[in-house]
Amino acid sequence: MEIAVENLDHLGIVAGLIDEMGLVDCINNSVGRHPKEIVSPGQVVKAMILNGLGFVSAPLYLFEQFFVGKATFASTLRSFRSSWNFEQVELFVCDSALYSQQNLELLGDSPWLSRVPASLSEAKQLLSTDQANWLKPDESVPGYRIAVFSSEYAQVPQRWLLVESEARRSSDLDKLQQQLLKQQKEAQASWQKLSKQSFACEPDAIAAAERFASTLKLCSLAQIKVVEKAQYAGSGRPRKQAKPKQLSYFLQAQIVPNQAAIEAGQHRAGRFILATNVIAESQLSPQACLNQYKAQQSVERGFRFLKDPLFFTSRVFIKSHHRVAAMAMVMGLCLLVYSLGQRKLRQALARAGDTIADQRGKPTDCPTLRWVFQCFQAVHLLQIAGAKQIANLTEQRSRILNFLGAPCQKYYLLC
Repeated sequence: MEIAVENLDHLGIVAGLIDEMGLVDCINNSVGRHPKEIVSPGQVVKAMILNGLGFVSAPLYLFEQFFVGKATFASTLRSFRSSWNFEQVELFVCDSALYSQQNLELLGDSPWLSRVPASLSEAKQLLSTDQANWLKPDESVPGYRIAVFSSEYAQVPQRWLLVESEARRSSDLDKLQQQLLKQQKEAQASWQKLSKQSFACEPDAIAAAERFASTLKLCSLAQIKVVEKAQYAGSGRPRKQAKPKQLSYFLQAQIVPNQAAIEAGQHRAGRFILATNVIAESQLSPQACLNQYKAQQSVERGFRFLKDPLFFTSRVFIKSHHRVAAMAMVMGLCLLVYSLGQRKLRQALARAGDTIADQRGKPTDCPTLRWVFQCFQAVHLLQIAGAKQIANLTEQRSRILNFLGAPCQKYYLLC
């Protein structure tokens, strides 16, 4: 009797989600088909997504030369906007990598929202200010307060929003205290070594103290003194009229907290700056700016999961920019399938008022699809004398498939 065993695992879920999206037909309609082709472009992409979400081999890497610098962000956004065939793009939301004079000039009138790099001199002053006119707290952004400023950076009229997070501020203040204690300890040890060093003259000693002080951030030197010590020829106590053979100079000082730097750090704690060229608050309120910026975290978490070694996608090295762009597109489709599948499962659980077990065996109504994928490891498709059946399809796995629907169930022979 002939028996064939194939690993199915969670790939039936991925295939079912792709089928439900109609992704294969969408790609075939966009690319077109050749009369003699055996495998369509849509089926090829489906196979690549299955491989990309398939726990196979090793992580996927893109050559970093493709991402040549921050200047590519603006040109990429302009290209995307020109090729977007659906409704008008309301807002491009980016992190601080976008915010440069060159990029803002390239974006033109495209609406954008970006984080401002804290390294800009104007941003440093604003982050340390203690004279901000904070807006009234809003229920849509609990735990935050916002102050609005205007800016003409890169000759582009824009609004700057100084945002302070209550939770982040508490964390930053704790870190600031830890940094102060660490720097005091390190500075004390370094100063002890320097205080034992002899100098040929007083100016040399003062210069060394100034160089040391310039390396301190949260600490400073106080009560700096230069002590002169005479060295005499021979051993023992010198005579009263004896002239010293050599004069040496040594430093003395106290390591104390730098109150100005500490207060500036306390003002900066929990703060960051957002900028947008949408000037009218009626079109984009300060609270909406913050919510839009925070919303990109879901995308970032998604791409972090794609790069996680636990997902073991195939290692591919490609030098052509076109191929790198195509591979990035496939990664984006992987993330799309993953995100829609997770959303579908959570919505089904919410409608049913039901839960499934999480990693700790506790009930949850918002599981990650990653955990669901891991739950389906060791599920096999058996073919015995031409008849198919599924092995290791437990009650828990069948229950999860019920929430995912028929497109996923059919790959496990449940419908």
